[in-house]
Amino acid sequence: MSPDTSEHRDLTDRALNTAQALGASYADVRVVRRREESITVKTGKVEGVALGETEGFGVRVLVGGAWGFASSHRLDLAEADRVAGLAVRIAKASATALRRPVVLDDRPPAHGTFATPVEEDPFRIPLESKIADLLEADKRASSVKGIVFTESMYAAQREWKTFAATDGSFTEQTITHIGSAVEANAIKGDEHQRRSYPDAGGGYRAAGYEFIRGLDLANHAERYAEEAVELLTAPQLPPGRRTIILDPSQLYLQIHESCGHPTELDRVFLTEASYAGTSFLTTDKLDAGFRYGSDLITIVADATAPHGMGTFGWDDEGVAAQSVPLIQNGILVGYLSSRETAPRIGRQSGGAMRADGWNRIPLIRMTNVSLMPVPGMSLDDIVADTDDGLYLASNRSWSIDDRRLNFQFATEVAYEIKGGKRGRLYKNPTYTGITYEFWRSCDAVGDASSWVMLGTPNCGKGEPGQVGHVGHGVSGARFQNVQVGVGKW
Repeated sequence: MSPDTSEHRDLTDRALNTAQALGASYADVRVVRRREESITVKTGKVEGVALGETEGFGVRVLVGGAWGFASSHRLDLAEADRVAGLAVRIAKASATALRRPVVLDDRPPAHGTFATPVEEDPFRIPLESKIADLLEADKRASSVKGIVFTESMYAAQREWKTFAATDGSFTEQTITHIGSAVEANAIKGDEHQRRSYPDAGGGYRAAGYEFIRGLDLANHAERYAEEAVELLTAPQLPPGRRTIILDPSQLYLQIHESCGHPTELDRVFLTEASYAGTSFLTTDKLDAGFRYGSDLITIVADATAPHGMGTFGWDDEGVAAQSVPLIQNGILVGYLSSRETAPRIGRQSGGAMRADGWNRIPLIRMTNVSLMPVPGMSLDDIVADTDDGLYLASNRSWSIDDRRLNFQFATEVAYEIKGGKRGRLYKNPTYTGITYEFWRSCDAVGDASSWVMLGTPNCGKGEPGQVGHVGHGVSGARFQNVQVGVGKW
């Protein structure tokens, strides 16, 4: 059941009126109700089931060119007065130490509703059915000789969000995200190998339970478990420089870490550094034709993409969802921005401000930062076109410096490519590089036939910490002369 939006309108009107009466030149209010459900199965046993809800509102104000923010879980008019007053007092205090007054770009007032398309409401599927689906996948994975333990997971989240601002904006959104996975672990002596389906940590999408049915975990579990066992006796990947092809299950994280975070404009301006550091993409590179990658690399931040975890109707500043070019044919052309940061580079907000729930202030977050497909070759065609190389899939670990330049990734598996065909497995593969050198080495990107929207449910940022849900569309790509090595866990 959705919240009573008429009550929300009374509360938002009261908070905005109070903030203006106390001196705010601008104010906005978000009322957020969040429902979450998660299930974990380990080696045939249900380890945990959780269902929770939280609801509250946050008020953000501008006074004297400085921000103030306050929030509460009590949804009544007296509390709206108190919270708005507190936000104004915080802004006035912040203004005494102001370095740069906040200037917001113009945008038309936001009005309307948005909802994630959902065929099967995950919160209406019986809990027993969801548990049974996980147990069956877990059983199939455990049936493979050599598997020591297995883990299957499911998670769903729905948010009802009401946004209002002193410029007359009023929007209502219902956003649903869902994910699931099965993981098989094989151990022999001190050797531990794992394989995950559909992705390490889970496959996620903005959708309903129909996405989980489409994953068909049970019918994929055995094959991935068999690979985990095979990896125990597979050779280590020898170090050297190789041609590599990144499967979408790895390429999306490469984009997240080495393209998404560096293009967040607050990191560029050094006003945010938590979790992912700052950025090497200083604004002097924007109009200087800085070559980020090869001509094949076009990356967009598209908040309108179907099924993306970064898809919405309006961001948490009331900016309409849009597609923002970041890299065009290898050249830096844009950033992820807000109403405050965009004017500093002569642009308007790209609509990338989002908050983790009602008690956090919005931050610049990735939407759906995607590598656009290139007509000509499918991912299978790229493999067939590769005489000698490696095919890497499913992330196992990663590391990148605090300017997003030097990185190392490890994947669950590498397949040798000889004569255009995938062959034997290598275990514990790693690859390293420098961001712009790596993307410049790309000489093939898959076409639309292999393009898929994947999701990241645990992107960390901010103090106090916030967890963001973001999307990445990818089709697989090939890179030349990449340093590969050996990692061991």
